[in-house]
Amino acid sequence: MNKSVETEKFNPWNYKPWWCQPWSILLTGITIISSSWLIFRTIWLTVIISIPILTWMGFFLIVWPKLMAESKISNKV
Repeated sequence: MNKSVETEKFNPWNYKPWWCQPWSILLTGITIISSSWLIFRTIWLTVIISIPILTWMGFFLIVWPKLMAESKISNKV
């Protein structure tokens, strides 16, 4: 009946280095997208650059943590 272990929430970010934390992913993505606009001043090129960057950010900020949590839960069973 160890409730502290049961209520402890799994945090996948504890297993990642500092350069792969949510703040660094957001900062890198925003910097790359902003830089493409500041350098080229072309909306279509910025959109082309933004699509893979936003996909990468979405995967690592939304999909990956859910997959890790599900994996952790399924490994307990």
